[in-house]
Amino acid sequence: MCGFLNLLKNIIDKIRIKRNFVINFLKQIFTWWHKQTVGTFIYTTFAGKLVGKDQFGNKYYSNTKGKRWVIYKDNIESSKIPPAWHSWLHFTKRNLPSDKIKKFPWQKEHQENQTGTKEAHKPEGSLSSSSKKDMRKYETWKF
Repeated sequence: MCGFLNLLKNIIDKIRIKRNFVINFLKQIFTWWHKQTVGTFIYTTFAGKLVGKDQFGNKYYSNTKGKRWVIYKDNIESSKIPPAWHSWLHFTKRNLPSDKIKKFPWQKEHQENQTGTKEAHKPEGSLSSSSKKDMRKYETWKF
């Protein structure tokens, strides 16, 4: 009986893998926010040259005419691009970013936009802050 259950589990896992593959394939064809569009995929395949990859898994491409673009690892979010790659994409720097750049002790690692998450900045007195402040519209003048 245990062998039958293992066989059944393996079949269900294979069906899930095939279903996930089909769903991801359809997402890539019909949605622009899932990694890349079909047009970008074709253009990258024929004209793109992979020039690098960042620590988040985003891939950076260029072509012979000088166009530069990024293919995101997961969801498309421009704040996921580290500053060095951002400056390369926008032609601020000519050379590719290197990992050997000297980092100062006060520099922090790059983070994507945290808005809408638990790590978002919530200043004192804001409605989403846990510490509530006594907020009055005005104070009366006292003589």
